[in-house]
Amino acid sequence: MNKILIPLILTLLVFVGCSKQEDPFLISKKSIGLLNDSTQVKDLKTIYKNDSLGFVKNNNQFIDDGRDIEVFDTSGKPLLVLTPSKASDSTATIATIKIIDSRYKTAKGLSTNSTFGVIKNNYKISSIQNTFKNVVVFVNEIDAFFTIDKKELPAELQFNLNAEIEAIQIPEKAKIKYFMIGW
Repeated sequence: MNKILIPLILTLLVFVGCSKQEDPFLISKKSIGLLNDSTQVKDLKTIYKNDSLGFVKNNNQFIDDGRDIEVFDTSGKPLLVLTPSKASDSTATIATIKIIDSRYKTAKGLSTNSTFGVIKNNYKISSIQNTFKNVVVFVNEIDAFFTIDKKELPAELQFNLNAEIEAIQIPEKAKIKYFMIGW
């Protein structure tokens, strides 16, 4: 009986292991679901064959070059905004990705619904940049950067463009405004 049972279990384990599909919402260092750092614009129609693709239209017609590509699910809900490395080139790779849908998560549970505390407690912060209205937090471990509105910061940091902002000064409950991946 054991002579039959052991090969059967091994065969079953191999079959189950080989049939594992990629998580279409997992964010890692070099991929987001089915996208990776070498995905070309021409491959998007195949990757998102069940979803919709559209070009972001800028209100300023003088600078509208149709670079950004929006990805929507079958119900019309926005998922991602993709920016190719070159405009109007089907062989260009994707340079940056704005994560819109909260179903996209890292293995450590970081999503658009997360707070700064989730970033700080799970990843090494590479740098923090102080801008006019926002603070940009960079995490090289997953090629990501997060924008946090300065309204989430203590009053003394909100209007000081020259302040060197450190992670300890950002409240853990500060909400993520934008979640971007840059390859």
